[in-house]
Amino acid sequence: MTERDIPDGWTPGKAREPDHINRTPHFGDNQAFAIPATGSTSNSVKQQTESNSDGLPIKDNHSAESSSPSKRSRPLPRWMKSWVLWSILLALIPGSIGFLAMAMLLKLPAAPNCPSIFWPLASASVRLHCAQLAASKQTVNDLLQAIALVKQLPQNHPLRGEIDRFVEEWSRDILKLADQSFHGGNLEEAIAIAEKVPEDLPAYKLVDEKISKWQTIWAKAEDIYKTVEEQLQQRRWQSASLLAAKLQYVDNQYWASTKYDQLNRLIVSVREDGDKLDKADSLAKSKVVDNILEAIKIAESIREDSYFYKKAQESIPLFGRKMLDLAQAKLDAKDADTALDIARQIPDNTKLQADIEDFIALADAQRSAWLGTVASLETAIAQAQEIDPSRPNYNKAQQLIARWQLEIEDVARLEKARTLASQGTINDLAAAIVEAQQIPGNNPRGSEARQEIGRWQAQVQTIEDRPYLERAEQMALLEDINSLQAAIAEASQIRRGRALYPDARKRINNWTAKIQRIQDQPYLDQARDLAQTGDLAAAINTVQPIASSGRSLSGEAQAAIDDWQGQIRAKENWQKAREMAAVGTPGALVEAIRLAEKVPSRSILRLDANVGIDQWSQQLLDIARNQSNTNLSQAIETAGLIPKGTSVYSTAQEQIRTWQQFLNPQPVPQPEPQLPQPSSTEGTNL
Repeated sequence: MTERDIPDGWTPGKAREPDHINRTPHFGDNQAFAIPATGSTSNSVKQQTESNSDGLPIKDNHSAESSSPSKRSRPLPRWMKSWVLWSILLALIPGSIGFLAMAMLLKLPAAPNCPSIFWPLASASVRLHCAQLAASKQTVNDLLQAIALVKQLPQNHPLRGEIDRFVEEWSRDILKLADQSFHGGNLEEAIAIAEKVPEDLPAYKLVDEKISKWQTIWAKAEDIYKTVEEQLQQRRWQSASLLAAKLQYVDNQYWASTKYDQLNRLIVSVREDGDKLDKADSLAKSKVVDNILEAIKIAESIREDSYFYKKAQESIPLFGRKMLDLAQAKLDAKDADTALDIARQIPDNTKLQADIEDFIALADAQRSAWLGTVASLETAIAQAQEIDPSRPNYNKAQQLIARWQLEIEDVARLEKARTLASQGTINDLAAAIVEAQQIPGNNPRGSEARQEIGRWQAQVQTIEDRPYLERAEQMALLEDINSLQAAIAEASQIRRGRALYPDARKRINNWTAKIQRIQDQPYLDQARDLAQTGDLAAAINTVQPIASSGRSLSGEAQAAIDDWQGQIRAKENWQKAREMAAVGTPGALVEAIRLAEKVPSRSILRLDANVGIDQWSQQLLDIARNQSNTNLSQAIETAGLIPKGTSVYSTAQEQIRTWQQFLNPQPVPQPEPQLPQPSSTEGTNL
């Protein structure tokens, strides 16, 4: 019997009557129930008489003859009168009957038709057979049906041992199916399947244990997955990868393979998106328009299923706002063309359309206002008034309108003041100043008015003070002390804070320096004369007051004093050096050389000092050579005192090496002993 004999919907506990269709009853069915099949069999008998084994109809000659009297008088066909035919038939019929009888005896009983069985009357063997067929399908419902078919049999039934073995096997098969669902990624289904195991079966004691184990494993895997997601949100890529690897060791195929692979793909995708967003942030910070546009494109490329999609979408308006800030900075610098170009490049996906439109409208209005005429200001006001009260920049527009309305009044006053000042006379300039002073300092053009007032006041002061400076310059042309003093007095009438005051002070300082030079030059010349005669001390005393007074020749006087003092020190050092050298000891000669080296190179005594240094170095070498006759170590020490740069330094160093070799001679290598060579006669004898 095949599996099609057991439909998926049949219920083992449902009692069904045997089939009532017109068919020959199965031999196995009658044997299983030990009762005859119900229903009329007359149709079946009639059907058997009317059909052969192939299902073809068979003629009934007797009925034909009784129904038609005319046909009975017809003579028999010729073939029916042939004795040869009847001989063959008589020979074949007995053998065929015997063969059919034997086949009937050897034919096995048919298997029971399980869906059609009336279960209350079914035998144990039939129940077991049908249960095995159901269990062979290895589905949860079929296994449960199989268990239900046989578990109702008495405990003392002869087949109980075999039945219990099958029931245990089928119970574990149910748990295996539950385990498959668990490893397939469906925890709830696995639990539902496991809980279907009947409570009175031995396998039921494994249900709670398995469910608890599954839930623990599942919770651990979910916790790992959640932790990885948290690490990804914090951009800790390496930590996320290390945690994801733990899923491979979870005792669940779904988490260890499917979810692990999914998580790895997620890590790669999220990391790529995170790097993209980092790059976008970096580009947006550059304050370069093209870079910010590229940042917007990168943020827009992040897909909706990405962890960073929401942040990317939040970043796009921020990047657009950065562009708008750059545009505003250009507008503040009065570069309206660049500002408008930047604003128009801001993409629509930044969702700043209202702000952009307001910015463009205000930028156009401000560009008009910068022309500074009444007409241009009126145009700017009209442009700003187009911004609706519902727009974000409405308040800013109203502030600018109020400012420009005040500015129109200020521009009119400034234009009038400039017209007056253009005449260039003191009276006209004074009138222009009065007109401009009517513009309050806190008005839009207040700062510009103050600048113009300051410029016009400077023109007035220049006109008033120029005669003083011109007369002073004429007086100073003679360049004697009296003329210069008169020029200084005339220029000093220009007071501090006046327009020509800096120019006047510059000339006064120049004329004062000329007076001081005229007064102090004789003293400096006298001091130089004294220095030429060698009286350096007197020369220094002569110019000392000039050097310390801060007058025009103070620097020159101080330079002369420094030179003369250097000559005095050089002379003193040279004198001390000669006195020390006269002692003639190595220590005295070394000190003499040290003092002589202090004589400056620009001093006239430097040539004498160089000669003395060479002489005294030669004396040190001579002393060392004399000492070498009695004490080589002392001689080496004395020769080492000769300084570098002297004429005998190289000779002294060579002499020191010679003495050191004498004190520490190198061992002479001994020749290797030579073995005696055999004579030619000895070789011959051998």
